Amino acid sequence: MLNIISPITKAEAKEKVYQIATDITFAPFEFQDINGDFVGIDMDLIAAIAKDQGFQYEMKPLGFNAAVQALESKQVDAVIAGMSITDERKKKFDFSDPYFDSGIIMAVKDDNETVSSYEDLKGQKVAVKTGTEGASFAEGIKDEYGFSIVTFDDSANMYEEVRTGNSVAVFDDYPVLAYGIKQGNGLKIVTDKEAGASYGFAVSKGQNTELLEMFNAGLTNLKASGEYQEILDKYLETGSEVEEGNGFFGLLKESFPSLLSGLKMTLILTVVSLLIATILGIIFGLLRIAKNKVLSTIAVIYIDIFRGTPLIVQAFFIYFGIPAALDFRISAVAAGLITLSLNAGAYMAEIVRGGIQSVDKGQMEAARSLGLPYGKAMRKVVLPQAIQLMIPAFINQFVITLKDTSILSIIGINELTQSGKIIIARNLESFQMWLIVGIMYFIVIMILTKVSNVLERRIKNGQA
Repeated sequence: MLNIISPITKAEAKEKVYQIATDITFAPFEFQDINGDFVGIDMDLIAAIAKDQGFQYEMKPLGFNAAVQALESKQVDAVIAGMSITDERKKKFDFSDPYFDSGIIMAVKDDNETVSSYEDLKGQKVAVKTGTEGASFAEGIKDEYGFSIVTFDDSANMYEEVRTGNSVAVFDDYPVLAYGIKQGNGLKIVTDKEAGASYGFAVSKGQNTELLEMFNAGLTNLKASGEYQEILDKYLETGSEVEEGNGFFGLLKESFPSLLSGLKMTLILTVVSLLIATILGIIFGLLRIAKNKVLSTIAVIYIDIFRGTPLIVQAFFIYFGIPAALDFRISAVAAGLITLSLNAGAYMAEIVRGGIQSVDKGQMEAARSLGLPYGKAMRKVVLPQAIQLMIPAFINQFVITLKDTSILSIIGINELTQSGKIIIARNLESFQMWLIVGIMYFIVIMILTKVSNVLERRIKNGQA
């Protein structure tokens, strides 16, 4: 038990709503059931401890990497995600008493009869998940046994890698892999369990010590009452209690509400960010062609930065980097909107610049000769003509931005792609689920493409 003085009183702690991050694809510790609720050992454990200790919390399902980075940048108060307690992590985080002792096992495709030991891995590829004990173990023995490592961010894709034959084996935490095999992930265990680290509840170094104390006290109480063992038995003894749909249409029917919610978020992100991006595009597009070199240089710098760096880097920088540097918090949705808006705005600026420069220069000269000042001539004469030319490009950017929203799943936004990942973590139906997600994207994008074609024809026919 920790014996430290809390920075806030117990009464204040019970009034605070703690932000706790978790993984989304780590069954049986955390995953989403068919009702859309996050369940699993970690989820039931933190709920029981919060009830026992009387504190409030909000769970933020981000994915393991994003959860750890969110805690490191102080975007959340704590992480519970099957997180192994290691010496390296202790330098950055304070951990609770261990709540689960893990271990590592190796599995291969269920019909593989050639790989049954580490010696059989020579010259082969092995799949692991970032940040897990399995990944650390594989890294430690890869040179000895002569295999290479392929790293994934979620368990479902890692298992699919082995099932499709791209990698010959997988190392994973034994309860997670054993649970996945029970759900039909197409693998089989071929080695005995190796000793692994223990899982702990983590907070930032020196932060939220009162929360850590309450977790430890609650864990002790749950073990004494037997509720802790009941939670473990619920997921490790009986396996999944979820009844999955049968076939493609059964899976579609079962998953449609979650996917529809994800599609709604995708469309909201796209529409709102495109509205902001259009304003930014007009402003910086005009600055780009301004005669003032200072204004033009500012526009060029903005455009080059956001067109010249990957969207995923921008998302990480805005969600994790800036808040950590300036010590403030921002929601994942707000960070996603800012990222998409700034990124699309840079492309919109080039569309605006190209549209304006496509208008005959004589239009501006004629307007100026009639006594119109430059600004008014641009607003009244040039821009209306340029906008007509830009409409197809605008709609094309809409399509690109809609697809780019999928990248924001990396910071935990539950858009369409993230919804698909969460469902796959539960049912391991990778092929069928990605087919459904792809069809949904295709339908929306085809509608937008048809609208673009109609508008383009209207413009060409002089009807717009």
